Amino acid sequence: MFDSSKKNKRKTYGIVSLFLVFLAVIVYFIMTYCFEVSGTIALVVSMLLAILTSWASYYNSDKIVLSLNGARPATKEENQRMVENLEGLCIAAGLPVPKLYIMDDGSPNAFATGRDPEHGVICVTTGLLEKLDSNELEGVLAHELSHIKNYDTLLQTIASVFVGFVTILSDLFFRIGINVMSDSDSDNKASGAVGLIGFVVGIIFLALSPLFANLLKLALSRNREFLADSSAIELTRNPEGLISALQKISTDTDPLEQANKSTECMYIYNPIKNKQGKTSSLFSTHPSVEDRIEALRNIH
Repeated sequence: MFDSSKKNKRKTYGIVSLFLVFLAVIVYFIMTYCFEVSGTIALVVSMLLAILTSWASYYNSDKIVLSLNGARPATKEENQRMVENLEGLCIAAGLPVPKLYIMDDGSPNAFATGRDPEHGVICVTTGLLEKLDSNELEGVLAHELSHIKNYDTLLQTIASVFVGFVTILSDLFFRIGINVMSDSDSDNKASGAVGLIGFVVGIIFLALSPLFANLLKLALSRNREFLADSSAIELTRNPEGLISALQKISTDTDPLEQANKSTECMYIYNPIKNKQGKTSSLFSTHPSVEDRIEALRNIH
């Protein structure tokens, strides 16, 4: 599992690079066929937009995620146990201490964000602090610290922003198609064709963007959860702490009120549950808790 770390990183960077190209091609198509912009200008604009999207995601990833989840800064006075645990883990990992944030929610869960270890953030719920003992909390913090060390947080956040951008593009295509077709004269076949193209492409994107979002998150998340679990044990030397934490978190019945589809892949346990209280095995962003525990027990 440790040997697969570099391979997983290369694979993820490749996925994100392909997605950047995909965005550039779509924007180029919009400008060329819907706005009749010259090919050279459309190419420059599309590339600039893809680069700016990446730049904005990179430098504002932590702020975006913390805002979406309604988190507040933690204080050392109120959260001394967590601060001391994290400081010890950072010494063992050779990393700077991440900023700590709290979500006021009774459901036990946690996530990490930030563009690199120097700008890392770990956020936990009040439910996690109340329901986990020191060994279990240490295991969760080590898991999230491993995500920061492996740069998983950056990639997951950028992926979420990219998926949101696809949704915006699909809506733009749809609206362009409707407007062009309604404004064009019946004799203007060219305008009607452009409108029809925009309308059809918009419908396709609207239908496929949720599936694409799930597939992208799956590609970025599942292997990385196994890797973060194993990396956490390398830090704590105590697999039972993380195993017990995963069992408690997965069986807790309190819903995470702030949970949303755009950030579900970042949590240590998928907070989006179906009516039966279980996460979907096919399209879940995380491997099953049973598989994760089995992998932890097999670490030697």
